[in-house]
Amino acid sequence: MLNTFDILETIKMIEEEHLDIRTVTMGISLRDCSGEDIDRVAGKIYDKICTRAEKLVAVGEEIEREYGIPIVNKRVSVTPVSLLCDAITAEDVEPLAHALERAAREVGINYVGGYSALVHKGFTSGDRKLLSSIPSAMANTDRVCSSINVATTRAGINMDAVKMCGEIVKKCAELTADRESVGCSKLVVFANAPEDNPFMAGAFHGVGEAECAINVGVSGPGVVLAAVKRAGACSFTELAETIKRTAFKITRMGQLVAAESCKRLGAEFGIVDLSLAPTPAVGDSVADVLEAMGLGTVGTHGTTAALALLNDAVKKGGVMASSHVGGLSGAFIPVSEDSGMIAAARTGALTLDKLEAMTAVCSVGLDMIAVPGDTPASTISAIIADEISIGVVNNKTTAVRIIPAAGKTVGDEVSYGGLFGSAPIMPVHDGSSEAFIARGGRIPAPIHSQRN
Repeated sequence: MLNTFDILETIKMIEEEHLDIRTVTMGISLRDCSGEDIDRVAGKIYDKICTRAEKLVAVGEEIEREYGIPIVNKRVSVTPVSLLCDAITAEDVEPLAHALERAAREVGINYVGGYSALVHKGFTSGDRKLLSSIPSAMANTDRVCSSINVATTRAGINMDAVKMCGEIVKKCAELTADRESVGCSKLVVFANAPEDNPFMAGAFHGVGEAECAINVGVSGPGVVLAAVKRAGACSFTELAETIKRTAFKITRMGQLVAAESCKRLGAEFGIVDLSLAPTPAVGDSVADVLEAMGLGTVGTHGTTAALALLNDAVKKGGVMASSHVGGLSGAFIPVSEDSGMIAAARTGALTLDKLEAMTAVCSVGLDMIAVPGDTPASTISAIIADEISIGVVNNKTTAVRIIPAAGKTVGDEVSYGGLFGSAPIMPVHDGSSEAFIARGGRIPAPIHSQRN
């Protein structure tokens, strides 16, 4: 039972410390929408999303009013669309992306994720069709998000897919050059992609999921920042305990929203994802949390250790607060979406190499990073390969969402406004990776993957 102190504390978290439910994401299976005729498949996709998610936005707003908890986004994730493409006789499957876009607009959601392919071990004809359509699909839709899983710890890394991803990212940037290459912001490349992630751009509804499930993403960097500041000059042990207790309180709110959403929408309970997902708003920054621990600026020596403590404590606190914690729980470090990260990148304190080191201990990976528009596709593929290797060897999810901003160079910025924020163009190494990427084939799974 909540007492008066608990209620007042929650109100303060919401009003002063930017606590919110970042997203309620409904996962919808499209496995019954397959067929040979692309127009019929597109129609089935549209109809199913509009039927299953018809009340998603209304229910989210209803819960917001009843409990006073802000729910920032209402979203849908679907079965990886490449799985539907194998049977389709048409070579161009982009109409499926437009069906997703129309459905998203009809039900009023922010984004729909799942224009995706799982190619960590190889390609089917459907995978190839979908991959070739991604650049145009991202350029010609606003709410559709795409992801590509190119590696798992069990399978190793599909370097043919990694090579292709560099080329796809470059094409996305070129086709949206008039909008600061924004198409790349809706595409993420994964290792060990989770099937129940509620966050975009990487959300999709895994084949092992229920027909319809609710996944809730909770975010509270501002709440954790306030707790760290209140803790003052304590030991690391005490600091970790403070963060764990704070994460527990935040996750309990997500548990409540998830349970209510499932009940009112007739969906299965998926997971609660406690991720410190920042926004460009001041006071809602993971970088600020790290600096409150005692770092002069994020990116300086000690940053990786501070992030490791934060990520671990957040997960431990969250796991105790919900029976079903999953997705990408932990701390996100998207450069363009975090005011502190943006500031550090502008001064040069935060570099691409340091970000890569930090991703070894946090959630996701190199996220919303802008690089010069003339960066070769092979270099982008190599950046992806480096990051994906961290995920494979460490048996964790890592990802890359990178923007080779057309016409931009170091010293320039891209600015998208809203959640995507802005980012300085970060330098990349000059040395060529082309011969390395051209080898193709697969990087074998690490020895510790052989577990039964």
